[in-house]
Order: sequence, then C-alpha cells, then structure tokens
Amino acid sequence: MSISFACPRCHAQLASPSPEVFVCLADGLRFERIDGIWRFLLPERQIHYAQFIAEYETVRRGEGRSSSDENYYRLLPYRDLNGHKSADWRIRAASFDSFLKNILLPLEEETRRSLTVLDLGAGNGWLSNRLAQRRHNVGAVDLTLNDFDGLGCHRFFDSTFTSIQAEFDDLPLLNDAADLIIFNASLHYSEDYSETLSESLRVLAPNGTLVILDSPLYHDARSGAQMVKEREGLFTKRYGFRSNALKNKNYLTYSSLQQLGAMLDIRWQFITPNYGLLWEMRPFKAKLLGQREPAKFHVVVGRSSD
Repeated sequence: MSISFACPRCHAQLASPSPEVFVCLADGLRFERIDGIWRFLLPERQIHYAQFIAEYETVRRGEGRSSSDENYYRLLPYRDLNGHKSADWRIRAASFDSFLKNILLPLEEETRRSLTVLDLGAGNGWLSNRLAQRRHNVGAVDLTLNDFDGLGCHRFFDSTFTSIQAEFDDLPLLNDAADLIIFNASLHYSEDYSETLSESLRVLAPNGTLVILDSPLYHDARSGAQMVKEREGLFTKRYGFRSNALKNKNYLTYSSLQQLGAMLDIRWQFITPNYGLLWEMRPFKAKLLGQREPAKFHVVVGRSSD
C-alpha cells in the first residue's frame, strides 16, 4: 500500500504523468521526487522556512549529529556510535520502547495488518526505519533535505519508506489517509498548535491514533520561556544567532494541551517512560536549588473523544 498523496494547498487528488511526478490540475502545481525525496513544500513556504532550515542545520552540525558510518543511523536510537549525544539518545530510546509497548504493539495486535504511519519531524529517518522494519507503510515528513541529519539519510537504510519534504500545516495527503501520526520530537516547532493538530486530524482516519513523542512539557509556562531564553543565549554564544526565525514557543504546557484537546475533541493519555532514577529526581533537585522546573517528556497519546 502506498501513501495517498494530495495537493498540499487544496487537498485534491493528484494526477501522475510519470512515476517521479505528481501534478495538481486545480492549482497548476507540479511536485517531483528528487534524490528519492518527494518535494511537497509549497513555493511560498520555501521562502518562509529558509532561514530556519539554514540555522537548524548549522546547529545540528555543530552538535555532531552526523556520521560517515551508515551503522550510526541504523542503530539509532539504541546506540550513538559517535558519542556526541548519547544522553539524548538514551531518552529517545526509552520513549521509543514505551511507544512500542503501549501503543504500537497493541495496534498491531488489534488490526493484524500493516498501518499507514506518518513520522512528522522524521529528521534522519531512524523512527521511520524502525517502523518500516515492522512492515508498516511509512511516510517520513520533514523540512530538511540534507544527507547528514535530514531526509537524505534515507539512503543509509535497507528498509523502505517514503521520504516527503512538507510542512505540518499543509500535509500532502488525502483526508483519513493515516492510521497513526507521530510527532517525532517535533510538535513544539509548530507556529500554531491548533492549526497543526487540526491538519493532522484531517489526515488521520476516524479511529486513528495521534502520538506526541519527546516534546518538552511544563506545568508553568514561565519555566518553558526560561528554557527558551537559556537556549537562545547558548546558540548566540556558540553560533552567532538565536535560532528563533519561526514564531514558535518551543515547548508545551499541560494546560495548553488540555485546552487544545477540548477545542479539537481529542482525549489525551500521558504515558511516562522509565528514564531512570536520576531523571526522576530532577524536579526535586531543581526545587532544592531554586532552579526553574525541568521539562517532562511523556509519550502523549491522542484519540477522538467521540
């Protein structure tokens, strides 16, 4: 089963004059697959995201999130062969294990078929690879095309998934096309959570599942704002820019999620992975030292309230 593409602007079904091209007859738009990646980012949005992508890639290179060894990508999230972000990947591995146990395995048992899954914020494709290995039909969606940390890394994997350059608010899929949508450490990059989640619900099948992985959550919005301020200060010192080209908050709060759930008829479930004792002690240590509230990272599951 293939991904059911649609025009990201009008959501109409596309014509395909050749295997590497789709066209929207209504809007006169042409979308091509180049170097194995479908290019569905609308022309005006390429301009909108240009500075963000350039700065994001600079930061990711500076953080050492690349390797010339294809095994680096294939072993993620369980091993970080270059050792630059091992602590981060331990968190990602625990989140993935929790997602696998509590969400994916039950869905597989219930449906007894391959699922159509969107990996939103796919980055280098590690999650898409893991899902494709389980024989699911996966669309890896991201803005970045590079081959060190972006969609271009698809070439490192033996599994087959569909790489798609697109934005979350204009997904190039038909209504009800996906069984499972995963925001892969990415929802906090949205400039409008309501718009982004609404677009996901358009694409999600009526009984589908929405998952938010590894986005920072706070009880107090002031702690989130302080985290962003600290990060921008670090980026300015290290790279010469604050990396704030987009008007996003870069964090979520429990209250904002509840408000979004009420607005969009989403019932949320919060699953807390086992990140270890030292991680669990962070809030108590922060309170003792008079520091801001540390972020929580849950596996957040959203389903229709109907």
